[in-house]
Amino acid sequence: MDSSFRQNLRSELDFQGLTVKELSARTGIPKSTLDCYLGSRATMPPADAAVLIAKALGVSVEYLVTGSNQTDSSQSIEQGKILKDIISDLTKLNKTALCYTQATVHAVLKAQDSLLQS
Repeated sequence: MDSSFRQNLRSELDFQGLTVKELSARTGIPKSTLDCYLGSRATMPPADAAVLIAKALGVSVEYLVTGSNQTDSSQSIEQGKILKDIISDLTKLNKTALCYTQATVHAVLKAQDSLLQS
């Protein structure tokens, strides 16, 4: 458990390209409170706040706390196979089709963000 909540939260925000202000809007947690979780003192949030943050980011609380998720290994294997198939299919696309696919994925992610904010 080398990972800390602060590091994992910061990494996830960076990965998703979100600001603390955007996370605040998604969760209803004041920006100043989120800054405390991300600051050098690395305050650990109460469970209810951690759940709100995890839901807003689409990750588990366990991931934010430990940096890893304990998933069923058969589920992980199946997801790995699906990802390999997707990557294989994407490498077969021409540039135009790949651009359309990318635009579609971005639209789906944007719609998902809208649903999470509702």
